[in-house]
Amino acid sequence: MLIGTLATTLVASPARARARAEIWTFDNLARIGGHTIRVEGAPILVDSPLGAALTFDGEKDALFIDHHPLAGAERFTFEALFRPDGGAFEQRWFHLESDQTPPVPPGTGTTRMLFEIRVVEDHWYLDAFMRGDGYNQALIVPGKRFPVGEWYHVAQTYDGTTYRSYVNGAVQAEAAVPFKPQGPGKASVGIRMNRVNPFRGAVRQAAFVRGTAKRPGGFVLSLR
Repeated sequence: MLIGTLATTLVASPARARARAEIWTFDNLARIGGHTIRVEGAPILVDSPLGAALTFDGEKDALFIDHHPLAGAERFTFEALFRPDGGAFEQRWFHLESDQTPPVPPGTGTTRMLFEIRVVEDHWYLDAFMRGDGYNQALIVPGKRFPVGEWYHVAQTYDGTTYRSYVNGAVQAEAAVPFKPQGPGKASVGIRMNRVNPFRGAVRQAAFVRGTAKRPGGFVLSLR
């Protein structure tokens, strides 16, 4: 197992002093964003044009982290650099979920955010999703497809009124949503938290900005 050095990066936003970027770099199998991870299956650490990344086999490979990085945020930006490599039609590859009282099994809670993709032959399209008290919204446009096997920047944001999704800086969909902040919880990468809809591909980084919805040109992560 290869172990890399990783630290959480906090960046002050000029627009909002309270906005911070928490960056997770998937360059090891021990700690991500300062958090201990639980590994299932056998994700592989590889070199990529963007730096070290973890690959997932689309079957059992997954990471589980006891932290919801956007808990409490009224506005947010959620970004990732990833490479989809084909596979099953439905893939839920980045899952944030709030804990509930009384507790329920992970992946069955009613408050969550996800990055998902749908794969059609050698192309994919984005599905950004969030659900909570008073809201349940998917942003998905099957006609906006991209080739598999390439690296992409994806983002979902909420600015206080509007939920938006992006691929490589281009808006995919948007909707007005009565969002309420989500509570503390957990994250899974490479699979939905209840271990269905696994991801085939690679993940390089994720970024979480609390307090502001960033726009193209101001995103934290880059493909360069």
